[in-house]
Amino acid sequence: MDTFTRDHLPSESLWPAMEFTTPELRYPDRLNAATELIDVAVATFGADRPALRTPGGESWSYGQLRTRANQVAQVLTEDLGLVPGQRVMLRSPNTPWTVAAWLGVLKAGGVAVMTMAALRARELIPIAERTLPSIALVDSRFAEEVYEALPSLTVVEYGGSGSSDLIARASAKSGEFTDVRTAADDVALLGPTSGSTGVPKITMHFHRDLLSIDNTFGRNVLRLRPDDLVACSAPFAFTFGLGMLVVFPLRAGACALLTERATPLQLLDIVREEGVTALATAPTAYKAILREGREHELAGLRVAVSAGEHIPRHVWEQFRDRLGLRIINGIGATELLHIFISAAGDDIRPGATGKPVPGYRAAILGPDGAELEPGEPGQLGVIGPVGCRYLDDARQKNYVVDGWNVTGDVFTRDADGYFFFQARTDGMIVSSGYNIGGPEVEAAVETHPDVLEVAVVGRPDPERGSVVCAFVVLREGALGDSVKAKEIQDHVKQILAPYKYPRLVRFRGSLPRNASGKVQHFELRKIITDEQGEDR
Repeated sequence: MDTFTRDHLPSESLWPAMEFTTPELRYPDRLNAATELIDVAVATFGADRPALRTPGGESWSYGQLRTRANQVAQVLTEDLGLVPGQRVMLRSPNTPWTVAAWLGVLKAGGVAVMTMAALRARELIPIAERTLPSIALVDSRFAEEVYEALPSLTVVEYGGSGSSDLIARASAKSGEFTDVRTAADDVALLGPTSGSTGVPKITMHFHRDLLSIDNTFGRNVLRLRPDDLVACSAPFAFTFGLGMLVVFPLRAGACALLTERATPLQLLDIVREEGVTALATAPTAYKAILREGREHELAGLRVAVSAGEHIPRHVWEQFRDRLGLRIINGIGATELLHIFISAAGDDIRPGATGKPVPGYRAAILGPDGAELEPGEPGQLGVIGPVGCRYLDDARQKNYVVDGWNVTGDVFTRDADGYFFFQARTDGMIVSSGYNIGGPEVEAAVETHPDVLEVAVVGRPDPERGSVVCAFVVLREGALGDSVKAKEIQDHVKQILAPYKYPRLVRFRGSLPRNASGKVQHFELRKIITDEQGEDR
């Protein structure tokens, strides 16, 4: 009824090639992903089976999750007037009610706009301007910035108090709802990217896409079992987290353990205390666990996944040698929703990311777009059942080239078809599994009253992969010392999600520029390289 997302899909001529090469990837014309994820799961695994848990002791069964998702759908349609196709923004950490809200939006035929609870008002505005949500369902602890950034939006809080709270409204509903018969290729999810230029791209995913990630990576590589308890450090707003904690467990009859936020060592404690059998996190966490000599506490894991950045070979080998745990490495992208190159068990080749997951094919592309021979480095191109569709964005032409999804990663491929990561091509800083756009951090630093100029680059870091390093030119009279550096860091944390702040601040009298006046970031990277050489 609301055709906004359909109207703002890119022209089909700009889509990547789409391939549905296995029987599981062939879908009926009418398909609601929420119906498949929770209603079919209840029918298959039983209403009493545990679906969601929290370290605090809260537990929801599959039947309770279906009822509460239905109640949310009732609130959206009966109380708030949601019609199919309208967008609903979600802002919350990983909680059971957030899963119910997400499923409820899809059941009602709405389109979920995922945002992280860590985002600041300044970061929410461009997302809302692009997606035009009519309603926001927000954890009450994170509502203030939504009101500040989007004063005209209908906001419904949950987890607070009062009759207007979503949970209170839901409890008054019957829990009976007939899911909207959406099309398999109706948009179900809008996922903002990290915004390497400060303006996020909005990826568009269909109902069938949400099932496709399970019918590829989930069933062929991850292979969850009904008795698995799954933990993941990523928020739902990262499609990696949405897959690991919602899609894959529900399709397998497993249970997800939802943690709002945890350091690597806190996550380790949770895994041990709660009896987690399947863990997904970034290499940073695995490195921290090794550094503390506590890897033996992961002995209860049946499966472990590493994503967000490449896991170093020596880290992988230490877990294999000390625990017999063969960590599943993988590469995915928001544009393709989840992991498309990976390997598990005996198929793992140490040091490699893996092979294309069944349902995908991949190639190494040269500057002219031609496929390169084994051993030659080039850009990674991927084709499968999902692919890049940006909401009304000219950058679609940059990501999709001759039918390939070109991810911005440099890889090589060996003669056996294994893919090996080399580098990123777009200057994106990948820190602890988070993608951080340098220009966005620069724009935030520049708003500090003492800053005249700034340039941001990534500095290699053995624990986090990279950290954000800001080279700053101060106004005359301002003192560039440790106090000023912390002041700038705290300033950025108030503007951007805290994980984006510059962990290193270097003060300079000027920035290197070329003849046309552009900052030469490569010169700043040389400075960092020289610093590291001196450290060694």
